[in-house]
Amino acid sequence: MDQFVKSLMEDFGAFGIALLMFLENIFPPIPSEIIMPLAGYQAATGQMSIVSVLVAGTIGSLLGIIPWYFLGYFFGKQRIMALAARWGRWMTMTPKDVDTADGWFRRHGYWAVFLGRLVPTVRTLISVPAGLARMPFALFLAFSAIGTAIWTAGLALAGYLLGQNYELIDAYVGPVSNAVIIGIVALYIYRVVTFKPAPARDDGRA
Repeated sequence: MDQFVKSLMEDFGAFGIALLMFLENIFPPIPSEIIMPLAGYQAATGQMSIVSVLVAGTIGSLLGIIPWYFLGYFFGKQRIMALAARWGRWMTMTPKDVDTADGWFRRHGYWAVFLGRLVPTVRTLISVPAGLARMPFALFLAFSAIGTAIWTAGLALAGYLLGQNYELIDAYVGPVSNAVIIGIVALYIYRVVTFKPAPARDDGRA
């Protein structure tokens, strides 16, 4: 799997990184925790600049969360809960997950969008309550961009620093990343198989 990610980056450069980060927000099995360190690692080997990696990762991730914002904006909480209950098996999203993200937003207000982008469990779903609350789109993008840039920069720079010693660690990068991805896919399959959504408390907000 790491070879697939690497080849996509090699073939399409920054666009490949942006595409992967976009898909990461739509379909969970290839997470940013794998994509961005590998992109940073490749930047360290001279295949692209670290700046292009950071910009592409941030833009791709932002594009991936916009549909979730408009899902909340146009659908309303009741229909999103029903969607999660029916199709959440494949998205690994339960009504309770929606409630958790909504609770984050209620507690922290607009800052929840920034903070949520730094927390793996709510990174994507925090966009839904932002849409539900009709948070101004420009403000949503601004807060999301700051949080996303910090998240992607941290991951990419970790890979970049490791890449400075790529001759020493190159033999380990493939097996380790494959093991991580296999574990993530296994967890995804487990969640699909054992998915049993419990109805979440609904405050009646449409």
